[in-house]
Amino acid sequence: MIKFIHTADIHLDSPLKGLETYEDAPVEEIRRATRRAFDNLIDLAIDEEVDFILIAGDLYDGDWKDYNTGLFFAARMGRLSKARIRVFIVSGNHDAASQITKAMPLPDNVTLFSFRKPQSVKLDDLDVVIHGQSYSSRAVTENLASQYPQFDSNYFNIGLLHTSLTGREGHENYVPCTLDDLTSKGYDYWALGHIHKREVISKDPMILFPGNIQGRHIKETGAKGATLVTVEDGRITEVKEPELDVLRWSICHVDLSECETKETVYEKVRSAMEKEQGLTDGKTLALRLQLEGSCLLHAELHARSTQMTEEIRGIAASLGDIWLEKVNFRTNRKTSMEEIVGENTPLSGLMQAIESLDFGEDALTTLVPDLANLRTKLPAELLDEDSLTESQPENLSELQEEVKEFLIAKLIQHGGEA
Repeated sequence: MIKFIHTADIHLDSPLKGLETYEDAPVEEIRRATRRAFDNLIDLAIDEEVDFILIAGDLYDGDWKDYNTGLFFAARMGRLSKARIRVFIVSGNHDAASQITKAMPLPDNVTLFSFRKPQSVKLDDLDVVIHGQSYSSRAVTENLASQYPQFDSNYFNIGLLHTSLTGREGHENYVPCTLDDLTSKGYDYWALGHIHKREVISKDPMILFPGNIQGRHIKETGAKGATLVTVEDGRITEVKEPELDVLRWSICHVDLSECETKETVYEKVRSAMEKEQGLTDGKTLALRLQLEGSCLLHAELHARSTQMTEEIRGIAASLGDIWLEKVNFRTNRKTSMEEIVGENTPLSGLMQAIESLDFGEDALTTLVPDLANLRTKLPAELLDEDSLTESQPENLSELQEEVKEFLIAKLIQHGGEA
């Protein structure tokens, strides 16, 4: 019997960008998360007594700021060496960007595949052969899989590859290839990396992305882990998906259609948070709240969005182990604007003008100074750049709609007071 772990996209010590905009963000806990998840991976390998680990690219997140990342990795490989566990790695687009790592000696139980051409490593004691090729640079756009050798009938054949296949949303189109390119090689298992969400491409032969072992921002929600494979008599007999993450990112949708008071809103929110918390198995929860539905309180929610966000943060704090990353106010009006303010009135004219507004980020911040800090309305993963750009039009559009609803709500509120 043979057992191995397939993992990828670890991004060890990945730098945090954008979280400084959140005063209450558990920055240190998030910063340590990839290391703690990697320790869980090492513990799993030792507990399961696996024969080897496959890392399908992006072990690192680029160049290290110092050698501490490499020393951490070397120490963990030492634990595996004592347990007689081998490790096989292909570099991905992020690994290839590192200069320090190229000079760092690898532990004896670790094999890094060549970037010059496909390489085959035979494990004669297990009747296994692993075929792989690393990236030569950050952006590799040729079909590396097409150059991999055909299967060796005397071994259980594994292909190790960092690829986007035919393309995946949110991921650069590196090392493109098709399912036919992979199946034509005759391998028993393809260990893929690059896509951060688990995806089984084929079951015969087994071809899959394990996803990353730890979510790093709100676009990487849900349980994260690796793939544990058992092989007997040259055939895969079991494939498991053990969870390894230590901090769980989640988007929680809350329907407020039936809520008529703030108290019922808070009850709904608390109940939804408790439900999400119950799915994390004791892990810290980084939560984005989406308030939705046609709601009688729509105008009040938007007019008091800043205050209500803080009050909801209080609910999260009272539950413990929840960090409220953001609250999105996505409710709709139960009644039309005409029913609220009438037709052909000065107030209706102002509201129509607001709804037709089209503005950029600079105009937003000068137009609505009491929106507090507009940038905190943006998720951390979108703040990698110094400002919103044309490459993120959907995010600017989303923010525009929030501002419009805020202005309309304030106008209704002011009109009611007058």
